Amino acid sequence: MATVTSSKRARLASSPKENKKVKPVAQSDHHLVPSTKGKQKAKQSVSTLPTFFKVIAGSYEKLLYGFDGSVSLDEVNDGYKFELKPIFIFPAHVSCIKAVAASPNGGKWLATGSADEVIKVWDLRRKKEIGGLMHHEGSITQLQFPSRSHLLSASEDGTLCLFHARDWVVLRTLKGHKGRVNSTAVHPSNKVALSVGKDNTLRMWDLMRGKGSASTKLGKEGETVRWSATGSSFVVQSQNTIDLFTVDMVLRHTITHPSRIHTIRFSKRVNGSGELLLVGAEDKKLSIYDIPDDPEKMPTVIAEMTGHSNRVKAVEILPLALPRSTKANASLSTIILCTVSSDGKIHIYDLASLPADQKAGSETLQIPPVAEYDTKGTRLTCVTIADGEALKHAKSMNGKRKRGDEDSEQEDEDEGWGAPEQEAEHDNSG
Repeated sequence: MATVTSSKRARLASSPKENKKVKPVAQSDHHLVPSTKGKQKAKQSVSTLPTFFKVIAGSYEKLLYGFDGSVSLDEVNDGYKFELKPIFIFPAHVSCIKAVAASPNGGKWLATGSADEVIKVWDLRRKKEIGGLMHHEGSITQLQFPSRSHLLSASEDGTLCLFHARDWVVLRTLKGHKGRVNSTAVHPSNKVALSVGKDNTLRMWDLMRGKGSASTKLGKEGETVRWSATGSSFVVQSQNTIDLFTVDMVLRHTITHPSRIHTIRFSKRVNGSGELLLVGAEDKKLSIYDIPDDPEKMPTVIAEMTGHSNRVKAVEILPLALPRSTKANASLSTIILCTVSSDGKIHIYDLASLPADQKAGSETLQIPPVAEYDTKGTRLTCVTIADGEALKHAKSMNGKRKRGDEDSEQEDEDEGWGAPEQEAEHDNSG
């Protein structure tokens, strides 16, 4: 995995054009709902869920861990068997790894960010380092692939950067925060993003035009921001509190968790309908909050993912296709949760373990992991899950990319993110 290729392309972020302001793309009505094309893609994805997966985790010790994940029928226990197989471990940075992200929907890119101020880009299919993005002047705090062809980064230097994931040119540099950016979240429509930082502000960014569209003072430092799965609401986490907002930035609820929070994530249910909020904290558990259909009702804890012996640092999810079973009414898919902890363990949970009738008022359900890997004491900090099926196909194709992959990535590029005209205007809102 540590094979290094030329990093010149990856360093295009530091080109002299950087001082130019972004020319806004053609204006359009940016309602926060998925586009028709997005809905079509969502329908297609139902029948093309991965059957294998990859887990990549970073650590304080600078080590990057990679695993092949699989699910098979377990006829003995009349269920499914989940397995993690180590495929690589090596020091990926010269300082602690603070963020990892994998491109979605069968994409091949892996990005890792560190306190060394560098974002490294890896080709997961060929298991090679592509190069380092040197655009930021502070520790990397978060990485996210909104689509297969774009990478969004946040840094302690107060900026967010949107990279084009083919030539790694900077499409947008978003400035507005006064100090460290702690977290970002891209809306499911891919049109806007939220960010929170050390300056106690919540900012909304128009990714189409490359500028700030709104901001509000939180009165406290937001540590994590996340959109709901439907994009109809979002949460901001600070210490042990979670503020639930409407899409118009109106505060609806404040949840006080019993322990210091380190990670939050929304997920849809596998059984039944509705949304869940996953909260990993100092109490060594991943708590599952039920989000009521009635927006006036407060979310409550209905289950806990157990098994860790130290704080839960990060959680990620992935919809996964299941092997065909001879059982009547057997599920065709599930959602897996992957957690990493300061105890050095990586856990996989099956969200199908949560019954449809598990609602507010029920006794809190305890859910153990279905797979585990112990790094023997490594202090894990971050995790991402990549589709494994496409990577398996790539191996059988002798490293050649399928035409369908290229077409799909080209569709992503045509979503209106704009040309690589380097630096966006400052956000003067708020």
